Amino acid sequence: MFSLKNVLYFQAGLGVLANMSLLCFYIFIIVGHRPKPTDLISCQLTFIHIMVFLTGGDLLLTDIFESLNINNDFKCKATFYISRVMRCLSICTSCLLSVFQAVTISPSTSCLAKFKQKLRKYMVYVFLCIWSFSFSYSSSRIFYVRGFTNVSETNQMQITKSCLLFRMNSIIRVFIFTVTTSRDVFLVGMMLTTSTYMVIILCRHQRQCKHLHSIKHLRASPEKRATQTILLLVIFFVVMYWVDFIISTISVLLWRYDTVILRVQKFLMYAYPTISPLVQISSDNRIIIMVKNMYSKHHQRFF
Repeated sequence: MFSLKNVLYFQAGLGVLANMSLLCFYIFIIVGHRPKPTDLISCQLTFIHIMVFLTGGDLLLTDIFESLNINNDFKCKATFYISRVMRCLSICTSCLLSVFQAVTISPSTSCLAKFKQKLRKYMVYVFLCIWSFSFSYSSSRIFYVRGFTNVSETNQMQITKSCLLFRMNSIIRVFIFTVTTSRDVFLVGMMLTTSTYMVIILCRHQRQCKHLHSIKHLRASPEKRATQTILLLVIFFVVMYWVDFIISTISVLLWRYDTVILRVQKFLMYAYPTISPLVQISSDNRIIIMVKNMYSKHHQRFF
């Protein structure tokens, strides 16, 4: 139990450090350089991942709250609400990034080509819609979250070290479950569809360029690396998200959350926000060039 919590602390620390580094890079690119259209979405997603770590349960922000004289009921409602908002924003923004990438790389003859300028023009409105939906949809949950009490009741379930979830009305529970499942199925379906489309486009482009490159150079082509990155991130996100969703659903249906299951679920919930920035940092040549330039300047100044 103790070692598993240490793993969560290490995972959260690594995730926050990687996402903070990536966020600083995106801010630097957006403010001082010409950003790519996807940089704004990736910057927002990186910020969301940082908030996921800060509000994910018995880590970081909760420990800060405990050091302050803040009402436990308010602390539970605030952290749980922000956590649900960030969870909703994470899947919505990941889907938006996948869709925008698919539209961006689509050929001029494709039916998606006409949406390129429209997406850039209305990007701010899309962001506002996503954030408004996430804040409004998650607001219903805060009425069923309370601070931990010593009173043992059958209608309450411990979801963190100091927070309880109270049983909802059956109609409300079925409605929330239906809407949440429909939302997740739609968004994950969009991610898989657009990612498959991107893989097809990149593979087709790779075959068209085959006669211009040697086999050795073709294996290291940017198209193939991009294809592998897309497949890795999408498959990893889908697997982690649905395993987390299944654990949450079964626990609510059985109305029982074991402490070990909670820790395992948090590990799965933190997996994608930890791996994603590391993959982005290692695959973005702009970051690699920036780090090399900074190292070169520092090395010259030192000597």
